[in-house]
Amino acid sequence: MFARQVFKPARTLQRQVRQYASEPSPKSGLGNGPLYTGVALAALTGGYFYARRSSPTGQAGNAPPSEEAKKIPGGTSQPGKPAFTGGDQGFLSLKLDKSEIVNHNTKKLTFLLPEEDMDSGLHVASAVITKYKGPEMEKPVIRPYTPTSDVDQKGTVEFVIKKYPNGPMSEHLHNMEPGQRLDIKGPIPKYQWTPNKHEHVAMIAGGTGITPMWQVANAIFKNPEDKTKVTLVFGNISEEDILLKKELEHLENTYPRRFRAFYVLDNPPEQWQGGKGYVTKELLKTVLPEPKEGEKIKIFVCGPPPMYKAISGGKKSPSDQGELSGYLKDLGYSKDQVYKF
Repeated sequence: MFARQVFKPARTLQRQVRQYASEPSPKSGLGNGPLYTGVALAALTGGYFYARRSSPTGQAGNAPPSEEAKKIPGGTSQPGKPAFTGGDQGFLSLKLDKSEIVNHNTKKLTFLLPEEDMDSGLHVASAVITKYKGPEMEKPVIRPYTPTSDVDQKGTVEFVIKKYPNGPMSEHLHNMEPGQRLDIKGPIPKYQWTPNKHEHVAMIAGGTGITPMWQVANAIFKNPEDKTKVTLVFGNISEEDILLKKELEHLENTYPRRFRAFYVLDNPPEQWQGGKGYVTKELLKTVLPEPKEGEKIKIFVCGPPPMYKAISGGKKSPSDQGELSGYLKDLGYSKDQVYKF
């Protein structure tokens, strides 16, 4: 998915995207008007296409959102009692409330927190650790996951889990039935986000690497005081593998001036109008904010190992980001401008 591929974007797309990437974040958070009318695939022979849905009323400005767009949280709620407190708390045994099929290899799992008025206690961005020990296993399996529910959602915590062949934890999670329990511990701190920490955040994700990106983007757009721009480049194998697409479309409809999404597929369907092939250096050069923006920008990367290798280089450990390499280094970004989840 992430190997090099020849790519020559149309100059018009490059000019428009650069204008978006470098202009100041709008203080009003209003619609963007003509700039985000979709770029026709025909103008990008073999290239990439940003499929933005029009704003709910077809207008820029203070137009009311559609009923679908209203489902996006519009503000922050009062925090509840935290379920995960870190430190020496240990693992919590949480009961599975719902298991829902998302696609051929992904499920959405909803766990009940110990008390109805509790929220997760997680901060943005952070993850949790899950633990499972089967009857034939000598040692428990421990895996980190990033919840996809709001960090202040009360009573439950949600995960989108992809099943991997011979993956003991993901297979166990997919086999769980409502009423069964799972040991979960957190929070595991990642990148500490505060409103308007950067003017523009670029997210490069592959597969389930979208989950920490969604956690950050959701926190940005549910906070009316946060005016950060977000650009997402999201690579997947097929169209049905695009996780959280409905939620991302909500953001496209509601914040067209501040949110852009570029989808790239290994195996696109015949009528696919998005990116085809791999996430390339040429695509990133076209859609990302320029490195000269310094501390005003931040680039997040999360995906499978081949993606890290091609785009940014891998982490040495959870506490060591390692050196920056790959496409982002070639394009002139500094280590301080990139964070690897």
